[in-house]
Amino acid sequence: MNFIFPPQNQTILPIRGREEVFPVNRVYCVGRNYAAHAIEMGHDPDKEPPFFFQKNPDNILLEGNDFPYPPMTKDVHHEIEMVVALKSGGDNISADKAMDCVYGYGVSLDMTRRDLQGVMKKLGRPWEIGKAFEHSAPCSELVAAADIGHPGEGAVWLKINGETRQEGDLNQLIWKIPEMISYLSDHFTLHSGDIILTGTPSGVGPVVKGDKMHGHVAGVGDIHVNVS
Repeated sequence: MNFIFPPQNQTILPIRGREEVFPVNRVYCVGRNYAAHAIEMGHDPDKEPPFFFQKNPDNILLEGNDFPYPPMTKDVHHEIEMVVALKSGGDNISADKAMDCVYGYGVSLDMTRRDLQGVMKKLGRPWEIGKAFEHSAPCSELVAAADIGHPGEGAVWLKINGETRQEGDLNQLIWKIPEMISYLSDHFTLHSGDIILTGTPSGVGPVVKGDKMHGHVAGVGDIHVNVS
């Protein structure tokens, strides 16, 4: 096959304790999946079905790299999230079969140009300009479910410069992992390599250059990212 120019490199995530790496296909993000965060964003969590938006695979920033403060914004927010990584997929996956698709888990930050997202919300337009920009998905290494099981509870938090900004628990997820996978598979064909950012607890807020972000998901791991 002759390409008219070299194709982009495959985005990969390292896997803890393994030489193999995880090739990333699509990146799905569930919005407002913790009640307290939905409320702080001005929404009623009891009245909303799940909804998703996407980031691009090449938006992923591997741990060990700084997050460069992006252009065209003065209000970049942190959102700490657990990642679900899929080893298989399909269409119309039932919730009771959904966990068979899960390879493992990770820790990510859904970095958001909140001011630009706010403009898009007011205009009724898509969010990509606020969500799917370069380096907007810092992500830790993955850990295989075969090694840790499937975490359903445990602390999720983010510290900025040592100060806790976000705090929650996986048991507070409104839409649980099987429900997310099932719902997504009704609307998209899921594939091996897809990852899902599962939502963020309350306490989202701005970062500035020089900030040191430390995120944690109990039983999964940590992520450390500096803002440059």
